[in-house]
Amino acid sequence: MCRHLGYLGSPVPLSDLLLDPPHALVKQAWAPRDMRGGGTINADGFGVGWYPPGAEAPVRYRSAMPIWTDASLPALAGATSAGALLAAVRSATVGLPVVETAAAPFADGRWLFSHNGVVRGWPGTIAGLAGEIPVEDLLTLDAPTDSAALWALVRARLRAGEPAAKAVATVAGEVAASAPGSRLNLLLTDGTQLVATTLGHSLSVRSRRDSVLIASEPLDADPSWRSVPDGRLVVATASALLIEEIS
Repeated sequence: MCRHLGYLGSPVPLSDLLLDPPHALVKQAWAPRDMRGGGTINADGFGVGWYPPGAEAPVRYRSAMPIWTDASLPALAGATSAGALLAAVRSATVGLPVVETAAAPFADGRWLFSHNGVVRGWPGTIAGLAGEIPVEDLLTLDAPTDSAALWALVRARLRAGEPAAKAVATVAGEVAASAPGSRLNLLLTDGTQLVATTLGHSLSVRSRRDSVLIASEPLDADPSWRSVPDGRLVVATASALLIEEIS
């Protein structure tokens, strides 16, 4: 059911988040601690998106391989620094394709998006909601998966001018109502803010004076990590953090 993380703050090497900590994303891929019954290993691809200084859009690196098998990643992650990124490892729902384009983060302009979980009864349970998405967007989904469909729902609201927090919270709430029992931990960033939900899966936050790190599981034993309760919306910048109930 995936693991993901988002970071905002002073530039750090990608390896500081993906590879080096004792419970970095690469370890969470093969030894997760809190999958809550949603699979046992995240071997169905991975991706990372980051924001180079001055760039109009983020750079993405995605693969259908398990993250620990990518021989190019350590050098890339060690040589690349960023002050904003979103990364994920994937555990595919049974029956859904294992292809590079199904791996988060999904992207549009400055936006990056990830989903940790599953939409129960997909696609039938959210067919009605999908009717709100422009047909061209449906025909050009990155992959025929529940996560890509969730991204299309969020993206449609962003393009209509909704604030990021409202778009993410509304989609999570509507899908939860249409597909009961779904796990809907969503994560969205534009490089200046992070928006996340907790619906059915674990999430922790490490907030410091000038940085914030949101992750499915803590990357280390730092006592500043705190668990986010279920049913919450998290909105963060590098210097501010808000956690409230999903309305």
